[in-house]
Amino acid sequence: MQALHSIEAREQATAPKFPPLAHETRPAVDTAAAAYYLSRRPQTLRGWACMENGPLRPIRINGRLAWNVSELRRVLGVAV
Repeated sequence: MQALHSIEAREQATAPKFPPLAHETRPAVDTAAAAYYLSRRPQTLRGWACMENGPLRPIRINGRLAWNVSELRRVLGVAV
């Protein structure tokens, strides 16, 4: 049982820490954060961006994808 506990502890320690979407202050977030909020894998969001068929569209900043926080809130129905 000790090994199982250490695996769980390691996963919790290395899991990305994102604030609740209602408390997000940035105008846009990276793909990893957007995927976390949408409960999807980052590759799914990259596919949406490439095919332009997802529920929201990213903006591109210096060749990188950024996801508008207000659009994330709209899609998820999160009030500010």
